[in-house]
Amino acid sequence: MSTLMVRAFVAFELSPEMKQQMAAARAVLHKSSARFTFVDPAIIHITVKFLGEVDEKRIPQIVAALKSVHAAPFPVTGGRITVNNPRSPHTIWCAIEDAGKGREVFAAVEAVLAPLGFPRETRGFTTHATLARVKEADPSLFRCLEELKGAPCGGCTVTGLKLKKSTLTPRGPVYEDLAEVAW
Repeated sequence: MSTLMVRAFVAFELSPEMKQQMAAARAVLHKSSARFTFVDPAIIHITVKFLGEVDEKRIPQIVAALKSVHAAPFPVTGGRITVNNPRSPHTIWCAIEDAGKGREVFAAVEAVLAPLGFPRETRGFTTHATLARVKEADPSLFRCLEELKGAPCGGCTVTGLKLKKSTLTPRGPVYEDLAEVAW
């Protein structure tokens, strides 16, 4: 009998209004000569922890661990649209302001998932929502990012965690909610 594996991650969901405000940056970014792959606005989210390929039988165990994360709903606001690394940009993202609450939840998620065999992250957690992946950088990208300085990216309240399944397709990822942990 074969094991069914799912590509999974833990995320904070954003409001549809906030996703649309972030997606409005596309018009400015299209002025750049850089090449990108944009994230479908409907699936913009904040990744808390990428789990990778997980045996489907372990999903209930992961959900139980996530239910033990205690937090309260908290407000998030879209900040500056920028890149992950100015010297070698791979990702265009919207920095998220959350008064450190995202980092607190991230630490709690790390703590409950580490005993299940999920390695702790070696990089620090930066609360952000990915808007595009950079395929080929160009200096014109930075002029566009400067133009986007102060662009409204909205805000909403994060009310829990979602465990999501990601299926990669030629047209981009398709996400499916596996579980929701509301606070």
